[in-house]
Amino acid sequence: MTTPNSTTEPDVVDLLLQQHDQIKSMFAQLQTTTGTAKRDLFDELVRLLAVHESAEESVVHPMAKRELDDGEQVVDQRLAEEDEAKKELAELYDMGVDNPEFDRRLVTFAAAVVEHATHEENEEFLRLRASVDADKLRRMAGALKAAEAAAPTRPHANAPESAAGNLMAAPVLGVFDRARDAVRDWHKKNQD
Repeated sequence: MTTPNSTTEPDVVDLLLQQHDQIKSMFAQLQTTTGTAKRDLFDELVRLLAVHESAEESVVHPMAKRELDDGEQVVDQRLAEEDEAKKELAELYDMGVDNPEFDRRLVTFAAAVVEHATHEENEEFLRLRASVDADKLRRMAGALKAAEAAAPTRPHANAPESAAGNLMAAPVLGVFDRARDAVRDWHKKNQD
């Protein structure tokens, strides 16, 4: 587990590292959870991954492209990984946790996501912390939270993998996803 920096207010790297830890924990929990609890946990993981990646693409990757010497290359590699992950996550979501192939594919997907997170942490986040002013990183935490508030809550396999694309598509997809989530949650609540 990575520890946040020593300031009282978390910066963007702190928030992203905390989310990575949460994602890893959820993958581990999914391996031992069954039934409705598994479906609910997977829905929560899907939401976190979709929001996390969209916000990264809008806020963090553009900064890395500008600030890191090899930023363009680093970000392009992460975007390619994120595109693959988005497509696999959409397939897992459509498949559902009760599908006989779900657990096997989830293990493979989890390994790819953890590897991706490790690349981001080492090649992007920690290098940003070393090269960008601490106050700017703390302000970026606010931008990340704002991007998360408008982000889609489901993977959209054909959505763009760029800051500009997210600025155009994410709010529309986010509203659509949140409406769909509200209807789903209402149905769950009223079926019990």
